[in-house]
Amino acid sequence: MHFMQSLKQAWATHDSLVCVGFDPEPAKFPTHLREHPDAVFEFCRAIVDTTGDLVCAFKPQIAHFAALRAEDALERLIAHMHAMFPRVPVILDAKRGDIGSTAQHYVTEAFERYQADAVTLNPYLGRDSIQPFLDRADKGVILLCHTSNPGASDLQDLNVDGMPLYQHVARLIARDWNAHGNCALVTGATWPEQLAEVRALVGDMPLLVPGIGAQGGDVEAVVRHGRTADGNGLMLNSSRAILYAGQDENFAQASRAATVALRDEINRYRR
Repeated sequence: MHFMQSLKQAWATHDSLVCVGFDPEPAKFPTHLREHPDAVFEFCRAIVDTTGDLVCAFKPQIAHFAALRAEDALERLIAHMHAMFPRVPVILDAKRGDIGSTAQHYVTEAFERYQADAVTLNPYLGRDSIQPFLDRADKGVILLCHTSNPGASDLQDLNVDGMPLYQHVARLIARDWNAHGNCALVTGATWPEQLAEVRALVGDMPLLVPGIGAQGGDVEAVVRHGRTADGNGLMLNSSRAILYAGQDENFAQASRAATVALRDEINRYRR
């Protein structure tokens, strides 16, 4: 199924704008799992199984797996996500961006090796670095626009012809790059006013919003400024606050409870 179709279906059937991010850190795992030979997969699998009916997307972060030499666990995890919740899209958070044949290899990595439904990308090398991804009309192309980190303003807020650079990026992608309707943007929860400006520029294009939870983004402000007219249009990502909600053998149920709480908080503001 097309990424955008899956996303819209998950918004509707799960009544949820929550995206669960998978950033495994074994030091934070429950004690009983830390010595398990397949701890990364088992930890993440349990959270997939208990949250998948509550979310609009899953977002594994590739660096967390690669740093642990756990790329095989990531492959198996995404396969498990598809098997258990085939209508929940999987976003590979890789923030790739390169040119020529290298870009094509990144396409193969994301969509063939890992079987992701979408991938995050850095657009600052220009359109030719993104074109191989854009050509995959069935896949989601999620481009950095205004990120959640404190240093985002160092470059993204630079004035270019009377407009912040991130607004140029948003307008360019919405106007020129989205011919297949498969683009989305990353806009941080820590900058809700800028999120509103991006929404005004891109219409109903989906926005992936990191920064909820551990980074302190305000849920009400994000929903108010970022939702579309039908109350959708957002994927609000939470990683640490959901993954590490519990520290004992019932950790997955604690993650489920944290996901329910976030979903319900979001839904209070989106109607």
